[in-house]
Amino acid sequence: MSAAGHALALQGLSKRYGSFTAVDDVSLRIERGQFLTLLGPSGSGKTTILMCIAGFVAPTAGAVLLDNRDITALPPEKRDFGMVFQGYALFPHMSVAENVAFPLRVRRMGAAEREAKVRAALDLVQLERFADRRPSQLSGGQQQRVALARALVFDPALLLLDEPLSALDKKLRAELQDELKALHRRVGRTFVNVTHDQEEALSLSDRVAILNHGKLVQEGAPAALYEAPRTRFVADFLGKSNFLHGTVREAHPGAFAIAAGGTRLVQAVDRDAPRPALSMPVLLSLRPEKIALLAEEDTADNTVEGRIVTWSYLGAGFAISVATEDLGLLRVTLPSWGAPIAPAEGMPVRLGWSAAASVPVAEDAD
Repeated sequence: MSAAGHALALQGLSKRYGSFTAVDDVSLRIERGQFLTLLGPSGSGKTTILMCIAGFVAPTAGAVLLDNRDITALPPEKRDFGMVFQGYALFPHMSVAENVAFPLRVRRMGAAEREAKVRAALDLVQLERFADRRPSQLSGGQQQRVALARALVFDPALLLLDEPLSALDKKLRAELQDELKALHRRVGRTFVNVTHDQEEALSLSDRVAILNHGKLVQEGAPAALYEAPRTRFVADFLGKSNFLHGTVREAHPGAFAIAAGGTRLVQAVDRDAPRPALSMPVLLSLRPEKIALLAEEDTADNTVEGRIVTWSYLGAGFAISVATEDLGLLRVTLPSWGAPIAPAEGMPVRLGWSAAASVPVAEDAD
């Protein structure tokens, strides 16, 4: 199979249905060979954007460009994009090989070349020995791999994935994530994926575009989005977070301090970042796994005392909720192996975190 990727750009893309705006002025560039995921809650506009890219939905405004060529008015069958749907969309009366061959038959490809391409596509997804079976004789994961083979068999310019793993159980979904990531590396094509699953987006993608109410709110590499969310929505939607409200009391190069009730908290920032104004309200996002349980003699940039309200054992770790006087309820995640305590409701604990563990975020606009 060819390994040539193609670049895709959205320029001011909007889609309105009467007075409802499904997509609101989204501009985004997807580089050649990149795996980009459109991530957001239901109704955020991610599937509408994918349908605009595929050509099934005409945008109200804006443009879709493939390698800098405007394809906005091009019908779906002329775009040469592969597509994998949530429900697989396999033909039940056809064998696996016949399903994979279907796009080649539509293109009137000769039998010898068609058979060679089908064999190569099934080999790519490790299903060559299932060629003669019907979809009903396959597991959900195998059916999904058939759908991937069918979408890739004609060397599409782009592969579009509409929540491709959502119909699978959790364990199989994790296995297919690894396979899909490896498949992307092997074929070298540009993948555009849609999901509402944060773990899937972080695991699969080179870049993630987070959408809310039709708007693109932040885009970047998974680690950058997780470690440096710009808004409360991004911090809350991509993983879990504690939110700490306070007022700036001190500002220095590289750090500032806030008062959160009677607790003083120190926040690290880049030394060349603008200093916040004194008395300015600030919202900090603090991930649960970045909070440590401190022994009496331990020190940290920020410390607070509280009592365990609830706790859960999750196998790899403990999820603990700690009630504090000034910061409210803090969620803490601890590895279960070698945990410093055996959690119990009502247990007094001392929490600590570094000045660099939290990040200032903006409140979401109404």
